[in-house]
Amino acid sequence: MRISLYIKVLFGHLVFGVLGFITIAFFSSNMTLRYLVRDRADQLYNEANMIASTCRQRYSGSNVNIDVLKPQLTSIASYFDADIWIVKQNGEIVFRSDGGAADSVIEDFDPSEQGRGRYVIGHYYDLFEDSVLTVTAPVSANFSTYGYVVVHQSISGIYEVRDKILNIIYMTFLIILALSLILLWIIRICILQPVKQITVAAAEYAAGNLNYELKLHSEDEIGYLADTLKFMAHELSNKEEDQRKFISNVSHDFRSPLTSIKGYLEAIIDGTIPPELHEKYMKLVISETERLTKLTSSTLALQTLDAKGNLLDLTAFDINQVIRNTVAAFEGSCRPKHLTFDLIFAERSSFVQADMGKIQQVLYNLVDNAIKFSKPNSTIWIETYERREKIFVSVKDSGVGIPRESQKKIWNRFYKSDASRGKDRSGTGLGLSITKEIITAHNENIDVISTEGIGTEFIFTLPKASQNR
Repeated sequence: MRISLYIKVLFGHLVFGVLGFITIAFFSSNMTLRYLVRDRADQLYNEANMIASTCRQRYSGSNVNIDVLKPQLTSIASYFDADIWIVKQNGEIVFRSDGGAADSVIEDFDPSEQGRGRYVIGHYYDLFEDSVLTVTAPVSANFSTYGYVVVHQSISGIYEVRDKILNIIYMTFLIILALSLILLWIIRICILQPVKQITVAAAEYAAGNLNYELKLHSEDEIGYLADTLKFMAHELSNKEEDQRKFISNVSHDFRSPLTSIKGYLEAIIDGTIPPELHEKYMKLVISETERLTKLTSSTLALQTLDAKGNLLDLTAFDINQVIRNTVAAFEGSCRPKHLTFDLIFAERSSFVQADMGKIQQVLYNLVDNAIKFSKPNSTIWIETYERREKIFVSVKDSGVGIPRESQKKIWNRFYKSDASRGKDRSGTGLGLSITKEIITAHNENIDVISTEGIGTEFIFTLPKASQNR
């Protein structure tokens, strides 16, 4: 059974309350009692020493003038709510402030049993029914001990003080516990409920309901998480639309050449195409198969980039010379449309550190696109220039341009904008995807600047070689 986060927090709060109460009831109680006992024992011991000092001054032989001391001792006993005894060495009680028999003898009286401590707690030779706190101070003179001042105080009074202090602590604890319940309620409203909303939204998105609306607006980390989740759902929704277009584009790109090949071959077999035209249509079939081969090769190339990642053969080479060689390979393709190239190099040689074979493929794809979409009798500009430690390469045409809404999607695999579909019948829709993957593998960037009806410019960067050759 799944337990909600709020129940866990509430349970933890209850456990904290119980443990806190136990801690106060046991540890605080004992610590408070020990403190009160030591404090009261110190007070009684100091007073007993003062009484012993007074008695020491009034000795005449071995006798003490009790009548003179009695009012003072009675007053002190009343003030401390204690019993004050003066006891001889043999245990004979010569004075009791409570008015008890003063000639009684404490059997087995031995003050040394108290040890080094200032006080003892107990029934004091079974003379008290309840426990008392007892301190003993010797009455000494001329290096002799004549008796003892013994002060008793009921321990129940200390317990009462301890209980009053504990009651204050208990009330304070209960107030803090109540305030913590308010804090728990705030946490529930501000954190737990939004998290629950986010959890429900995540479950809806996981189930495929990407249109579920998460109504949560906050400026804190929870709000940021909600906005991120909504953005993710929006991107996934767009991704689904891209996937539908992807399937449509792939189906079209494979179906068209296959349909043409099937139609040409059937026409040759049933005699619709006369024998003298067989060679012409067989060349068309070969052309369509080459298109399918190109599509398959591009797909495999993209898969290889995905699998190998950054496994590049980095060398230093002159990018300007690679551009010249690439342009020379397209002279035949440019002749039918009367296209010309304008090469603009900031330096005669610009050495870069990259994988030359893959950069040749990037240039081939970009120049091929520029030729396909350029208007007849126009110019294609290719420029290189240096900025800090980077070499910038620009390929610009004056063709149909790319619609603004399509500029972010041109890097998607098999994507073709509606404007380009009619002009690029031989394309696979993978050229720019491969280009993007290669540049990304070099940890560099490629951007596109395009205006419909004016033209398109692709700009990518490469790292400058440390030493020119």
